[in-house]
Amino acid sequence: MSETPVSATAPANDPAFENVWDELVWRGLVHVSTDQEALRALLGGDPITYYCGFDPTAPSLHLGNLVQLLTMRRMQLAGHRPLGLVGGSTGLIGDPRPTAERSLNDRATIVEWVGYLRAQIERFLSFEGDNAARIVNNLDWTAPLSAIDFLREIGKHYRVGTMIKKDAVSARLNSDAGISYTEFSYQILQGLDFRELYLQYGCVLQTGGSDQWGNLTSGVDLIHRTEGVSVHAIGTPLITNSDGTKFGKSEGNAIWLDAAMCSPYAFYQFWLNSDDADVITRLKVFTFLTRAEIEVYEGLVASEPFRREAQRRLAREVTAFVHGPDATAAVIAASEALFGQGDLTSLDAETLRSALDELPHATVPTGSTVLQALVDTGLVASLSEGRRAIAQGGVSIDGAKVDVDDAVVAGSLPGGVSVLRRGKKTLAGLFVTP
Repeated sequence: MSETPVSATAPANDPAFENVWDELVWRGLVHVSTDQEALRALLGGDPITYYCGFDPTAPSLHLGNLVQLLTMRRMQLAGHRPLGLVGGSTGLIGDPRPTAERSLNDRATIVEWVGYLRAQIERFLSFEGDNAARIVNNLDWTAPLSAIDFLREIGKHYRVGTMIKKDAVSARLNSDAGISYTEFSYQILQGLDFRELYLQYGCVLQTGGSDQWGNLTSGVDLIHRTEGVSVHAIGTPLITNSDGTKFGKSEGNAIWLDAAMCSPYAFYQFWLNSDDADVITRLKVFTFLTRAEIEVYEGLVASEPFRREAQRRLAREVTAFVHGPDATAAVIAASEALFGQGDLTSLDAETLRSALDELPHATVPTGSTVLQALVDTGLVASLSEGRRAIAQGGVSIDGAKVDVDDAVVAGSLPGGVSVLRRGKKTLAGLFVTP
């Protein structure tokens, strides 16, 4: 990922909202919560401390985590103090999945991933000023705790009847897989986290995905029982397509925030390809555009959807926020050049190669014929079909029209690649080897 901190892009909350709670509600970021009137008063008053937890179940954060990071950033911009929690202990267990037990990762892997996640979280928050962010690791307070102390001091406050009613637990209890005591206990550990942060930092609010609601309220209930204090939780909506399709590791289509796992080009294209039915919701959740600006795009989607202005703005804003303005400019240039609106030779090699990875592509030796490359990339089904396409003048390579069947691939673009085109919009990438 780019090392440029997100704070350098100077995001800002919409000045039309005097209370950040009202902005969160308008953006659709409150799917479920504790008492809404109390939350509105809390977020509209003096600065509070709040937190969100991120478990190291992979070496990178993803699209769902970005919702939380942006929500944290919005509240920090309103003057509140964020705590970003990395789950050095909870990551060793994993919260219950809806269908089956998680595969437990070894301790060394968890330690490594904690470092990756910590570095990512730090990019999205500000660590300066009166409401500077702080990163904490729940292994710091769980590692010294013995099993007996855990059961005596924390476990005694939980009722099994209440625990098995939590959605994630009840779904597993009613499945063939069942649930282990390890994953069943996860909600107690998350409750312990909230209580510890309340005691150490005066933290009174936790945010997370709505699918984590049972774990979020675990801490609310524990603090009320042990400290006699009311604290709060906000569950944000899960991000889906308009057809209900989810995004995430368990669905196998996670959009990662690490450039090594999802290139800036692929990341940009994901947002650019948003459906008209999804794009306004995503502008609200994933950008800092104001309500007035978003309403303009809402009108454009209704009146001129073919221009895809909202999608282009969405892709530009989110990619710049995650990967920085330089990487965003590079992927926009690559996207335009691939479709005939720029110079392919002016692109940087890394961006061009990542762009070609997203197209049909093949690896071919230097001197291969364009005709064979058409077949290898699937742009045509056979050599005879390829000859007809060339004869009809519909084939080009690296922007130059191909006139003869024995034209060869040179890999003349930056990084030793070539772009093969059939017709105006059908493209393929060629990775050329010596």
